[in-house]
Amino acid sequence: MLAFSTDPAALWLYPDPQQFAANFPSFVRIFGGKAFEQGSAYSIDDFSGAALWLPPGIHPDVEALAGLIQRSVSEDKLEEVFAVFEQMDSSHPTEPHWYLPLIGVDPAYQGKGYGAALMKNMLTRCDRDQQLAYLENSNPKNTPLYERHGFELLETIQVGSSPPISPMLRKPR
Repeated sequence: MLAFSTDPAALWLYPDPQQFAANFPSFVRIFGGKAFEQGSAYSIDDFSGAALWLPPGIHPDVEALAGLIQRSVSEDKLEEVFAVFEQMDSSHPTEPHWYLPLIGVDPAYQGKGYGAALMKNMLTRCDRDQQLAYLENSNPKNTPLYERHGFELLETIQVGSSPPISPMLRKPR
């Protein structure tokens, strides 16, 4: 959870620390938790970092996510939040792809190559199997990492007070 404690999108959803602590773990479970069922959740160094990859055809539980957002996000922000998620959904490639809804490294370990290590196995698999990889970058500070691994910016999503969200696609090498 600390990995997202300074993430612009996470803080936009839950600006109050108590609200963040109470709701963000549920958000992670709903948004990326299917990676555990699929065997595509990876961690590093005693959970100092984790990446939750969803295989082609596997998606977050949209109804559960909408319910959580409805219950836990400030009412004055709901319309913008749902509009951002709608645009994120429409940005996904139509071709089969691996989706990285969440990757994070504890702030104490950032800048030490953990993010790259968490991406390496799945991107190697994507290359071997000639499959696309897709993510939405919620933190501009991570753009160089994603670009080094071959991800290219598709567009920028921003609605009202939301921070920019950058859908990125990586073609197999």
